[in-house]
Amino acid sequence: MVLVAGVLFQALIGGVLDPKAAFSFRKVEYFQRFSKGEMQEYTPKGQTDLNKWTDMVTVNKYKQVKDGEGLASVANQVLETYKANKAIVVRTNSVPRTATKEAEHLVVVLFPRPTFIEAAFTRFVMVGGVGTSVVYSHRIYSKKAGDAMSAWLKKNGEAVEKEVFGFRL
Repeated sequence: MVLVAGVLFQALIGGVLDPKAAFSFRKVEYFQRFSKGEMQEYTPKGQTDLNKWTDMVTVNKYKQVKDGEGLASVANQVLETYKANKAIVVRTNSVPRTATKEAEHLVVVLFPRPTFIEAAFTRFVMVGGVGTSVVYSHRIYSKKAGDAMSAWLKKNGEAVEKEVFGFRL
């Protein structure tokens, strides 16, 4: 009985019995792992430890943002927050407003930390009349992860950016 309970517990925390995937990104299914206020975090199967994940998608709603001007303001605020947290800005980009939709913005940064480096691709978009950011983050764990992240970005950066811009909530 104890063995069965232990196996069941391990399955639950290990993601074997994950609920249905919330969405697929880069041909990988993502499962909700954490929610607080207007923020939702998702990781792939097997990445249940939010202290040691490799890939994560975070969705933030900015309920006060109702138009493109507000969205641009939030994008600039987030960029400044990233910089204040020692992010290295890799790229910023905006897709102009059209007759049918507001402008969208992209911020790509690196967060070098002592034990890992994280690349974050943040897209700001209006969804259902509310400002929203979708962040795809990829981490490489190592005290000297810079070269590995450079290689990963060279191989995947452009494709990730396109997928982030094409992702629909």
